[in-house]
Amino acid sequence: MTSSVTPSPQAPLESAPPEPTTGPAAHRSGRPVLPSDTDPVAAAGSEVLGGPAGRRIRFSPGLRAPLQVLAVLAVVTFAIGMLQKAPCYNGGWFFGANTQYVSACYSDIPHLYTQRGFADGLRPYFDSYPGSMPYLEYPVLTGLFMQVAAWITAAFGAQDQAAQQLYWFVNAAMLMVCSVVAVVATARTHRLRPWDALPFALAPVLAFNGTINWDMLAVALASLGLLLWARRHPVAAGVLIGLATAAKLYPVLLLGPLFILCLRAGRMREFGQALAGAAASWLAVNLPIALLAFDGWSAFYTFSEDRGEDYGTFWLILMQTRGESLESLNTWVAVLLVLCCLAIGALGLLAPRRPRLSQLAFLVVAAFALTNKVYSPQYVLWLLPLAVLARPRWRDFLIWQAGEMFYSLGVWLYLAGNVGDEQQGLPEAGYHLAITAHLLATLWLCGVIVRDVLRPAHDPVRADGSDDPAGGPLDAADDRFTPRALAGRADALEDAPETRHTTEQYGK
Repeated sequence: MTSSVTPSPQAPLESAPPEPTTGPAAHRSGRPVLPSDTDPVAAAGSEVLGGPAGRRIRFSPGLRAPLQVLAVLAVVTFAIGMLQKAPCYNGGWFFGANTQYVSACYSDIPHLYTQRGFADGLRPYFDSYPGSMPYLEYPVLTGLFMQVAAWITAAFGAQDQAAQQLYWFVNAAMLMVCSVVAVVATARTHRLRPWDALPFALAPVLAFNGTINWDMLAVALASLGLLLWARRHPVAAGVLIGLATAAKLYPVLLLGPLFILCLRAGRMREFGQALAGAAASWLAVNLPIALLAFDGWSAFYTFSEDRGEDYGTFWLILMQTRGESLESLNTWVAVLLVLCCLAIGALGLLAPRRPRLSQLAFLVVAAFALTNKVYSPQYVLWLLPLAVLARPRWRDFLIWQAGEMFYSLGVWLYLAGNVGDEQQGLPEAGYHLAITAHLLATLWLCGVIVRDVLRPAHDPVRADGSDDPAGGPLDAADDRFTPRALAGRADALEDAPETRHTTEQYGK
């Protein structure tokens, strides 16, 4: 006998719910945050490539793909900048002063190869050379970088103009590596936000100013230091910050925000470790040269102290408007910088929610750049990684970049009219306008970041439920030092004697 069994209807297959693209759930899901999901400008730009990523798109695990894309884009951007220097490479650096300014392709690198004795085999800091600058006026690690490039250049046997061209090319290649390191380190600092580094990789100022001087070395080292801090390696982070300070002065300022935030979070042990690492690495680089060739080693510091109002600053506008230099300029600069740092420190301690490290880091380095006696066009590179970490929004980044590019073009045209051999370029009033554009653009970005600190709901990084992805030991840490906490402790201390007295009198 056969029996028939009526098959039950098959249950419909249930599809997995789509991964969230924004908000705290997206943060918990572990998928990378896409700019097109959260940034209106990025979303509009993504329409050119087919629109924002859909809800059902699957992402490969890990950060390898974004990092590879960002590294390639950084190389392309930097290479475009090298091509932009072509009018100078074959003539502007060597024949006539005006071409390198009118074509905006000036670079210190080929000039200092001969003017600082590298072409003659002189040793930086140890050997002097004739002229107003008898020793190399750069920090020790930058001097070593320059010397390594000189050794590579000498190995090819090039002479005269060909040697200067090769020296620039060797340095440019080494600085390109530094730019890639800085971009990748910045992308890895926020684990789930690698694309925040995209504006850095595509920045016009990276192309335009990347090979003017050697600043990208310090930027790369400082970026690695911030990455190591984010990975909770305070000693190693301090070592990298110390090395960055041995290449350029500004990275030492990063220790200020670390101190303020660690004080507020009760993480002074980690700050002490970072401080010790920074001091040890800086001394390891500087102490031998200072002991063996003090005059050469100190040239950077004496040069910085002795210089007056220089290009790119409101100090220069003030001096040219008044017709005379400001007395006690160093004192004015120091006082203004200290006041800015005190204000930033107060912001870090008194803000309703503890600021993110990148926010305070940008503010303090920007304060240094805005109050300094000189603002060379390449100084904007210092702020690039900090800007994209502190305020990862294309609109504000592009506003800032517009002001900086206007200044970068303005300074060369001003030099064409005042230093170049044809004396045709931007007049003084036009140059003051370019400086003002730089100042206002930087202040704009500072203002938006301060707004984010005071009103954390506006902070794009915290919109997904994160606290401080670059904060390392500070991330999600409870506050220990706040005005409210101090007030509570003071009240407790005031009540303590009365409580003891009451217990002694009535407690039995």
